[in-house]
Amino acid sequence: MSESRVALVTGSSSGIGAAVARRLAAEGVRVVVNSARSAAAGKELAARLPDAVYVQGDVADPEDAGRIVRGAIDAYGRLDILVNNAGTTRFIPLENLAAADAAAWREIFDVNVFGVWQLTTAAVPYLQRSEAASIVNISSVSATRALGSSIPYAVSKAALNHLTRLLASQLGPRIRVNAVAPGLIETPWYDEADEVWQNSVAWITANTPLRRVGSPEDVAEAVHYLTTAAYTTGDVLTVDGGRHIV
Repeated sequence: MSESRVALVTGSSSGIGAAVARRLAAEGVRVVVNSARSAAAGKELAARLPDAVYVQGDVADPEDAGRIVRGAIDAYGRLDILVNNAGTTRFIPLENLAAADAAAWREIFDVNVFGVWQLTTAAVPYLQRSEAASIVNISSVSATRALGSSIPYAVSKAALNHLTRLLASQLGPRIRVNAVAPGLIETPWYDEADEVWQNSVAWITANTPLRRVGSPEDVAEAVHYLTTAAYTTGDVLTVDGGRHIV
């Protein structure tokens, strides 16, 4: 291709999204950094990447979703990669059913499911013009195991896995659609002084084959792979240090 590829990475001002933006930029991809609120951090990251731009917007807002995609097209005139990384959760013990009220379900699904749908449908007309279009959704191991920060969060990621497969079945051959399902990853979501976090780290370190928690860069490497894996679509790639086999 005569021009380098363009990637839109939602929720990329910090954590996994920022690592994905850096990893793709290292391969010469022009990156659109996005966040709903952390504009200063998003702009700072874009300024440190070669030929990157920042577009603020909330993926849960239908108007913002379209505007985010238009920001990418206005900046570069094309879109080749969409990484649906923006996500949210509430930390609710799984046994506390009363705390997982309708408001929590709506808040989480608005971002983790409907936000992905809105960004994807807005981006598809542009991705279809690419010679090697790819969508990568950031899921979670909690989509397939009875664990996670809350029941609504886990169910939202299970929905995202199935959405990934359905989209892959409908958007091929022009667009490949895959997901990455991280396990325990050290991100700003967690308070490292929290007892639950420390106990989780200790269990992972002692019991999983790779003997450590994951980093945002571990997830970013998997995302990069899926953006280049020309014969892979409809897959959910687990990145959890082997926890799923324990």
